[in-house]
Amino acid sequence: MEMKKQGVCAAQGFVANGLHCGIRPNQTKNDLAIVYSKVPASAAAIYTTNAVKGAPIYVTKEHIADGKAQAILVNSGNANTCNADGIEVAEKMSAAVAKELGLQPADIMIASTGVIGQPMPLDNILEAMPALCSDLSDEKENEAAKAILTTDTITKEYATTFEIDGVTCTLGGMAKGSGMIAPNMATMLSFVTSDVAISSECLQSALKEVADDTYNMISIDGDTSTNDTFGILCNGLAGNVEITQKDKNYETFKAALYTVCEHISKMLAKDGEGASKLLTAKVSHAQTKKDAKIVAKSIVESTLLKCAMFGNDANWGRILCAIGYADANYDIHKVEVDLASKAGSIKVCVDGHGIAFDEDKALQILKEDEIEILVNLHDGDYEATAWGCDMTYEYVKINGEYRS
Repeated sequence: MEMKKQGVCAAQGFVANGLHCGIRPNQTKNDLAIVYSKVPASAAAIYTTNAVKGAPIYVTKEHIADGKAQAILVNSGNANTCNADGIEVAEKMSAAVAKELGLQPADIMIASTGVIGQPMPLDNILEAMPALCSDLSDEKENEAAKAILTTDTITKEYATTFEIDGVTCTLGGMAKGSGMIAPNMATMLSFVTSDVAISSECLQSALKEVADDTYNMISIDGDTSTNDTFGILCNGLAGNVEITQKDKNYETFKAALYTVCEHISKMLAKDGEGASKLLTAKVSHAQTKKDAKIVAKSIVESTLLKCAMFGNDANWGRILCAIGYADANYDIHKVEVDLASKAGSIKVCVDGHGIAFDEDKALQILKEDEIEILVNLHDGDYEATAWGCDMTYEYVKINGEYRS
């Protein structure tokens, strides 16, 4: 089914907006976004594992402790992290949104992304709040998606439909993330909305389960951010019987959420800072799911392999090296590796040893912008996928000049 909307306004009852309020010096870039549900919604979120957390995370945790929210406010350009008045600023931002929309501050989820340790220009944000909230529309979802970007080069949006007991439901999301993306949902913000009726308890569970297999399987550069938030609002306007237990309807909802998050995960990995290629590591026939995930993540996290992929070098030894230091169960003497892209596929390793292969064919395969690293452990029935990107000269340039 073709979706008229591709992001956070795809589902019934959601509107959004984004604009430039003056946090970022470039006046052509949006830096303040809002997503609003016309009715109260079940809410859930998961956050960064970094011990240093942005003030908005503490505020959002408190606001959605009751499992309910109605709006999400996000800014880019300033992380509101390591600021003495960070909590106060986040609360004032929430209160300003609540006043404009006739809500309570506790109805607001809030998130920030950008430079750490810089004072937040609160006056600019408060002055922009009337304009932000008075021009809400389901046509403005892309303006909101643009407003949460930092070093990203593209917006990340995706939506899908699914059926619960014959009722059509919709789920859509947006995300940002280009650098500081590492294990356990590091540097990213993602917000998903749906018109499905589901309890906040089931929502929290589905969110964690899906994130573990999607957002938590991305690595750009090994750095874990301070502000990562994955939040979701479900307002029930589709009219299905509320999902309150882990039954077949729960699994249907979770599958839709996985579809959206998997698509966005690939967008995040491919748009890594300075990246020129999306790397997908698919590990099959592992002893356990955990083993498969650990090995897949180890491969996409390898700096040496990322450099080799940038150089179109079929250096399979770096893949074996990354598997070798992965804290997982496997027999390295059973490992088989293929490299693949739309240009074809080629086997480069069997039984943990190199084999003769056509270097010219391998070069053509690796020149594509989406590369698959296929690893068969020949040791069980479990599989996992991780996503990453190559490492380029541009990555150093971007991060060497981040504050400027």
